[in-house]
Amino acid sequence: MAAQQQQPGGPIPQAGLQQAASIQQQQQQLSQQQDFDPVHRFKMLIPQLKESLQNVMKIASLNLGHNTAIDNGIKSSDATVQRFDKSLEEFYALCDQLELCLRLAYECLSQSIDSAKHSPNLVPTATKPDTVQTESLSYAQYLGMIKSQISCAKDIHNALLECSKKIAGKGQPQGIM
Repeated sequence: MAAQQQQPGGPIPQAGLQQAASIQQQQQQLSQQQDFDPVHRFKMLIPQLKESLQNVMKIASLNLGHNTAIDNGIKSSDATVQRFDKSLEEFYALCDQLELCLRLAYECLSQSIDSAKHSPNLVPTATKPDTVQTESLSYAQYLGMIKSQISCAKDIHNALLECSKKIAGKGQPQGIM
């Protein structure tokens, strides 16, 4: 019976390894999804921006103090000071990244709103008929919506064709017909 008991430091059960690998894989997928999420990236960049701003202010104050001391004749200009332009450049780079994140988030929101506007409801699938939502369209309603979208696309296509023919017609010389 003592031979059947697992000793500490012995092999780890296979189920435990699989569970640990599964958890690690889920965490990696979550972090990859968060890397592409502009709102999450924005939230991650805010502390860096605060730190960069503090660094800019600190370097600016040190440089101002150093230049004041030189102007008053207390110090010579031999002492090295940190470069203000480098810290300011880092701050602006973070600001640009934040601006891109906000623009991307706005575009994602706009696409989501447009998607909901032009195809607001789902059609229930045949595989899960018991999960019919109250907002879902019947198949006939769905077909009507698709037909109206196709009609609109044809109208746009025809309008573009007419415009291209008019433009092409204006480019030909008047004497040839």
